[in-house]
Amino acid sequence: MSGVHPGHGQDLPPAGGFSEVRYRRNIPRRGPSGLVIFTGMAAICAFGFWRVAEGNLERRELKRENLWSRIHLIPLLTAESDRDAYRRTQAALKRESEIMKDVPGWKAGESVYNNKKFYVPPAYVLVPEEGRE
Repeated sequence: MSGVHPGHGQDLPPAGGFSEVRYRRNIPRRGPSGLVIFTGMAAICAFGFWRVAEGNLERRELKRENLWSRIHLIPLLTAESDRDAYRRTQAALKRESEIMKDVPGWKAGESVYNNKKFYVPPAYVLVPEEGRE
């Protein structure tokens, strides 16, 4: 050997042994536990889904109400459209007879075509000059 013998310059432990080595960290617990966090998130998600379901029901009810209001307004809107079309047709006939008053044999509103089977009188909307853009 290399001449190293016990008791000849080698360090030995002290007579009662070394003191205990503290290797654990003493960190205080901070914040909620995982179970508390999980329960809180589950509660928040449940509340959110409940609100989404309520919103879906409300939106569905509003759509139904809007549809039924349109269904009930169709007769009124159709009658208004018919009255407007009649008024415009009478005004167009009056304008035509005024414009063509000097043409002999001209009958306002009569078709200029020989075949009356497929003729549909035109429906137009006249826009005044100042209203055009």
